[in-house]
Amino acid sequence: MQDIVKAFDNLPWILKLVLALPFIDGIAYGIYRIAKGRIILGVIWILAGWAILWIIDLISVIIYGKVQILA
Repeated sequence: MQDIVKAFDNLPWILKLVLALPFIDGIAYGIYRIAKGRIILGVIWILAGWAILWIIDLISVIIYGKVQILA
């Protein structure tokens, strides 16, 4: 699982930004959260991330350069 986390963390900034867009974010960063050990949060992100939670990831990637909030 640490390989998945390293792979996401080593992506270029622009690709992280693309993954934070609606519909893609729920699956991509939901899997990222599960890989980091936050299983319940990851499942919630997969189920509801496409609707509204993607905004949190998008802002996080723009400000910090990676998904940092709730991850």
